[in-house]
Amino acid sequence: MKRNTRKWSVWIGLFLFLLITASSAWLFWSPGKAIADGRHDLKTNGIWIQHGWLGDDGWFTRTRKDPALFRDIEKIRNLKALLLDHHITDLYPHLCPATPRGMIPGVDPKQTELFLSVMKGFRVMPWVGGVLGKQVFPESPSWRRNFIGSIQNMLRTYPGLAGVHLNIEPLPSGNQDLLTLLIELRRSLPTGKILSMAAYPPPTLWHPYSEVHWKRPYFEEVAWQVDQMVVMMYDTAIPFEKIYRYLMASWTKEILSWAGKTKVLLGAPAYEDAGVGYHDPKVENLKNALMGIHAALKSFPALPKNYQGIAIYCEWEMNEFKWSYLRKNFLRIE
Repeated sequence: MKRNTRKWSVWIGLFLFLLITASSAWLFWSPGKAIADGRHDLKTNGIWIQHGWLGDDGWFTRTRKDPALFRDIEKIRNLKALLLDHHITDLYPHLCPATPRGMIPGVDPKQTELFLSVMKGFRVMPWVGGVLGKQVFPESPSWRRNFIGSIQNMLRTYPGLAGVHLNIEPLPSGNQDLLTLLIELRRSLPTGKILSMAAYPPPTLWHPYSEVHWKRPYFEEVAWQVDQMVVMMYDTAIPFEKIYRYLMASWTKEILSWAGKTKVLLGAPAYEDAGVGYHDPKVENLKNALMGIHAALKSFPALPKNYQGIAIYCEWEMNEFKWSYLRKNFLRIE
């Protein structure tokens, strides 16, 4: 009996030792870095912005939004000042989803010309695409033809647009139809226009869903076909801040390594969407995203040449608290 008691005491002691060791390791583990000197801000950041900045009357009718929130020169000037203050140069105004036949949504001609006039100096790339298998059918030659044709028409009509930003969700790694679409789209773009891609991050054991992660060979293939990769580094369902910071650091290193010479913007979450399952705003937020990005960038001897900055998702979820955090913990203020 005493021998059994001693045996259990040893096992309990070992368990407590391992528990204390693991708890201490977790407590002192710091996978992110807080950097406030602006060393990682190249003043060429991006942001996804609302449909209403370019959208036609039909969009306002369908969504019951007030056009006065967007169709006023002072509203556009205020947006311009805000973005300039936060070193944002690349804008992705929502222009989704495409129709099942491949036509992108319409824009308001007067508003679009006004927006581009006020926003001169910014690179405005409408955000087009939609849900794979619902509005987006890249396997269909007729769908691709209509989609590309409507993009060509938009860029011809509004030469002030810098290019187009493609976003298709979900999109499994290895999808060859996307590559076909990218090749055809790139060939069709007017000279000097940018083809930007909303890209997926590398696979991870922390979020084992293949439809929203790209393996290295496929990531490299997509990067080869486009001018810019804007990587969506969120929607991981991770419940722990330190794990998310660690993942952001790991992804940053992998992405910059995989993208070759293609410019990279690292997508950072600023949205709430509490209770949706795939996103916890207490974990996936600017603070934790930037800490992970800082940790990775700090590890390089010099910033990689393909690193352009960060992209914020999204403008309509930002508030003064978030803008203030960005200013204090990322921007280079001179």
